Amino acid sequence: MKIATVSDLHIDRNDAFIEWDLEKQLTDKLHDQNVDCLLIAGDVSNHYDTTHRFLKKVEEMSGIPVLFVPGNHDYWARDHDVINTNEIDHFFKRQSYSLVGRPKLFGDDLAVVGTPGWYDYGYGNHDKYSREDFEKKQYGFASWNDRHYVNWGRSDQTVSQDMLDQLLQDLEAVRDRQVILMTHVATHPEFVIPLPHRVYNYANAFLGARAYERLYELYPNITHSIMGHVHLRKSVRDGERTYISACVGNHKHWRIKNFTTQLNNSMVTFTTS
Repeated sequence: MKIATVSDLHIDRNDAFIEWDLEKQLTDKLHDQNVDCLLIAGDVSNHYDTTHRFLKKVEEMSGIPVLFVPGNHDYWARDHDVINTNEIDHFFKRQSYSLVGRPKLFGDDLAVVGTPGWYDYGYGNHDKYSREDFEKKQYGFASWNDRHYVNWGRSDQTVSQDMLDQLLQDLEAVRDRQVILMTHVATHPEFVIPLPHRVYNYANAFLGARAYERLYELYPNITHSIMGHVHLRKSVRDGERTYISACVGNHKHWRIKNFTTQLNNSMVTFTTS
């Protein structure tokens, strides 16, 4: 089975650099490469409905399963009135492309399991900052925008643990299968910035969920781990497991200001045995 994965498309932020129908571009690319399933690891857009419509259109046009976990941007309430993030979360969970609480099974041997996996501050520098410092999401004059646009009604660490608890249930249900794990946030130290670092001593706190690392010991049947969020394009092979981040990212960081080029350079395909 051939799998394609990509994340952090940010189709609204990058709109000025998309020269023609993105859904058609993506569908053509999937067909050209004979892909059987597409995994998108979050941050399609800053509006849950824009993200939803994009995913449904790609699935309809491609004729293959499109599986998704939301990223923090997909939860944002900046351009609409749904300010309770839990409502957006419930909306996504009801959709056919959602993996949360519903692993996708292929044949007798393969499962795709996923969660957004909210950040737990674990990768921040705790010698320099306290939990209370991270909870402020404020660094000098800059702030982490989830502070303004995301409202779970409970702490980040509680949200992260709740998602981990659900993920553990899902992984346990498919323990006898080969598993592709997909999260939005980083779950491996290779996918955050090495410390010490002047800025990332603080910012690393919001890049990943360190507590999720134990999943790799508990479930050796995880053969691939897919992440987004960090705007890296990187694959790491560790024993029998491959870790992948395939982020398109923000046009501000592109050398070539063309979405098609960036999509081609970021999407990763692999086959399962």
